Amino acid sequence: MTPRAPSPRYVRLVERLVKWVRRHRWAVDLPLYAVFVFLAPGWIGPDPWVLRAIPMLFLLPLLVRRRFPRTVAVLILAATLVAYTNGIWAYDRGRAELSMAVVLFNLVRRGDRRFAALTAGGILALDVLWGIGRGPDTQNPVLNVVVIIPVHVAAWALGEFFHAKAQLTAEENRRAEAQARAAIAEERTRIARELHDVLAHSMSVIVLNAEGAKLARHRDPETVDRTLDTIGRTGRDALAELRRLLEVLHAGPAACSPQPTTAELRGLVEQCGRAVALEVTGDPGGLPASAALQAYRIVQEALTNMIKHAPADATGRVEVAFEREKIRIEVTNTGGQSPPAPALPSSGRGLAGMRQRVEMYHGELAAGPLPDGGYRVSASLVVAP
Repeated sequence: MTPRAPSPRYVRLVERLVKWVRRHRWAVDLPLYAVFVFLAPGWIGPDPWVLRAIPMLFLLPLLVRRRFPRTVAVLILAATLVAYTNGIWAYDRGRAELSMAVVLFNLVRRGDRRFAALTAGGILALDVLWGIGRGPDTQNPVLNVVVIIPVHVAAWALGEFFHAKAQLTAEENRRAEAQARAAIAEERTRIARELHDVLAHSMSVIVLNAEGAKLARHRDPETVDRTLDTIGRTGRDALAELRRLLEVLHAGPAACSPQPTTAELRGLVEQCGRAVALEVTGDPGGLPASAALQAYRIVQEALTNMIKHAPADATGRVEVAFEREKIRIEVTNTGGQSPPAPALPSSGRGLAGMRQRVEMYHGELAAGPLPDGGYRVSASLVVAP
């Protein structure tokens, strides 16, 4: 029979209780103080109860043992020595041994093993002193000394357990913080790459079309109108992309709108304002969304490089092939005959960004000039499971 899982309400109650106890450590000590108060034989005997209750004052340093562990350990050992050498308090052994076990546990839990070992030696010496001083009053003094040792061994072992647990928790927290920092850095890099791709492509298209419109404004007004429409559409698309990235920054992954995919490649090619042919083969239906985005961005960056560096009359070709386990991308442009246009500003991150995208899918990237003065970018993405 499968055990029933605890209800969410019960889990939340336990979590709140644990958090409260961690903030109020004194609450954990209440049962311990109750044991100290009611532990026999402190309240019985022929002597006045006020006199017999004095050893309770010796335990007051335990209240600050977490803040001053070594000082409290020394005070408790000194108080135990006073008690064991006094005829009235010597038989109040239970409280004394328990208080020494508590300070020993506290030292070991904090990782102060050297001082804990010195404390353990002091405890053993006090137990032997008690056995020698009170031995004639008992039938087996050696046994009365040895029988208390497991209590202190257990205190040491328990301290080691909680110390190891605290170290493990701290290590897990450090690992979680490191992973969080790495995730933030990776996300910042991704967003920076997205911003570069969006702005570089869109601004290159806008600048190119604006310069073309300036040259054609007197002889072909209709071309100017179409060019201005292209500029406006490109600017709006860039603003939409930037708005999406800002939403991701402010609201996290839940705010992400659909990413560009290979279905939008035709619009991307038409937007660049050059004579670029597009050929898509294969079925992209089973393509992961992230791989589709990387393919789109690689084509976008390659076209951006063409707009920036190729002559105005250069033509281009984009080939995207969806194979069974791989996506192949090739973007080429001719050298053209007209002189090169004035170079547009470049960040130099285009090829680096494409290389990072390709490495994400264990693919390959090759880029370089062609014999006719053109340029070729070839990339592959491995999408096999």
